[in-house]
Amino acid sequence: MKKTAIVLGFVMLLATVAFAADSWTGYVTDSKCAAGGKSGADHAACAKKCIGGGDSAVLVVDGKVVKIANQDKIKGHEGHHVTVTGKLEGDSLTIASLKMVEDKPAPK
Repeated sequence: MKKTAIVLGFVMLLATVAFAADSWTGYVTDSKCAAGGKSGADHAACAKKCIGGGDSAVLVVDGKVVKIANQDKIKGHEGHHVTVTGKLEGDSLTIASLKMVEDKPAPK
């Protein structure tokens, strides 16, 4: 019985690790502007307009552009600084959850 409990505990631990999602922090912007190096808080209005016009949303993390597989998850966050959790498969990110990052003003 004791061995069964240990094995079961080990299997549950492995399952938790296997399904654990990674997280990334970056800006949601449109694919065209991201390709041109444009993103960030000062680009929010343009990102919202372009995504609303049909361009794909992407996440820009440390200058790298990451495609978003499930576009519906970012609706309403165009141009925002966010932290997402999800799974990166190939060059496309499937978002499981998203939360806004509170940007603090620079000290004076």
